[in-house]
Amino acid sequence: MKRPTVLASAALAAVATPGLARAAGPGPSVTRKDTTTLDPRAVYFVSYDGLVNTNSFQKNGLLTYNGHQYAAWYTATGHAVVARRVAGAGSWSAVTLPHVLKTSDSHNVISMGVSKVDGRLHLTMDSHSDGFFYVKSVAGLLDNPSAPSWSSSVFGTVQTSLDGLALTSQFTYPQFVSTPEGRLQLSYRAGISGNGRNALAEYDGSAWKALGEWSGSTGTYTSSHGSSTARNMYLHGIDYDVNGRLHTFFTWREQNADVMCSGGGITNHDTGYVYSTDRGRTWRNDAGAPVATTGTADTVAVTDAGLVVDPLGPDHSLMNQESQWTDSTGLPHAIISYVPGRFGQCTTDHVADRTAGGRAFHLRKNSSGTWTKTEIPVPLNSSRRTKLILDTYDNAYAVLPYGRIAGASRSSGHTDWTLLFDGSGLDAFGEVVIDETRVRSDNVLSFMYQEKSSGTTPSALHVVEFSLPA
Repeated sequence: MKRPTVLASAALAAVATPGLARAAGPGPSVTRKDTTTLDPRAVYFVSYDGLVNTNSFQKNGLLTYNGHQYAAWYTATGHAVVARRVAGAGSWSAVTLPHVLKTSDSHNVISMGVSKVDGRLHLTMDSHSDGFFYVKSVAGLLDNPSAPSWSSSVFGTVQTSLDGLALTSQFTYPQFVSTPEGRLQLSYRAGISGNGRNALAEYDGSAWKALGEWSGSTGTYTSSHGSSTARNMYLHGIDYDVNGRLHTFFTWREQNADVMCSGGGITNHDTGYVYSTDRGRTWRNDAGAPVATTGTADTVAVTDAGLVVDPLGPDHSLMNQESQWTDSTGLPHAIISYVPGRFGQCTTDHVADRTAGGRAFHLRKNSSGTWTKTEIPVPLNSSRRTKLILDTYDNAYAVLPYGRIAGASRSSGHTDWTLLFDGSGLDAFGEVVIDETRVRSDNVLSFMYQEKSSGTTPSALHVVEFSLPA
């Protein structure tokens, strides 16, 4: 199909403001509050250019519910730990789970989720295209954190299924999301990089159910260099908005490197967008046309029309699994990053080229239904990912590698991006893990980061907090 051109000029972003009903509030700002240490010696190894404790695609490695904040990580000995504190308090109470990290692979993250229907905390652990590990708390733990006591006894046996539900033998990228009714959904990839499918499972308070796969890996994609017949869809996230619509941005990764100008790049291409109005059972493209039914052969395919909202070929080292958010009216926003054409039309080493010339961009849908993209004028200086949040006034914040924070005001149409915090004093390795729920519940930006180290020398893991405009 013929793809529409997306306007990248910041000057054109003024179309973002007409039709918004909210009065202008204060602009973006961050005030650093406190830093606490989760572990002075957390496990440290670099694989796939990332760390297992702070890979930003883990949803959620840090979360807040009912006035308490929860964090999960691996210790220097590889033991899985979950800790909690009263949100904003100075000390954490940690519980060691009966599981040890099986391999030095940064994909094998811990992700947490909350089933509001029964007050349980759920965790998946330690998987990259193989079997996963799962544990859940007793019912009511999160509803009444003071009883029972916080100890390993409140968690059940570590399982290799979801209470007997076997999903796939090639499981990666768990992301928990709570439905508006309080059920818990688990998004994951079945398959491998370059040949995988996204799928959903759902917990209703009594049992898990597999909803099935909703994205496909087949079909032919052709670039100016060659073709590929297999791929996987990498999600930038999966989130319900204030109206109950489920949103996800994504990029495609092709299996065949022939689609690239150089073997040192990444086969990722295009930023796509789909949404669901029925809790992930069916999916629609940006124009509202149906494109998939979960659990059937009709899955989202690279050949489907109307998916791409920002076209980009596979020669610019577009990053997968970046970040997304929905604003107070339900409009979708995303951060994407790549090497712009002004730095060359062919990346030959994606780590070096992204570090030297990579830039992050804020992509969002306006109330008029059009898409706008603005470059964030802060060099990445890294190959890693950036996280996106919006505050209660719909100002946007990008948490860049090394814990740097940039912001843009809603009143400007999110075009006035400027650096608000330069990361000084953190010594963060690269990516951070955002507490998305804390932003929404308390208007506090809280993120987990790990200090730089070398080799496999353990390093300190921290949580830092910033106040956002009141």
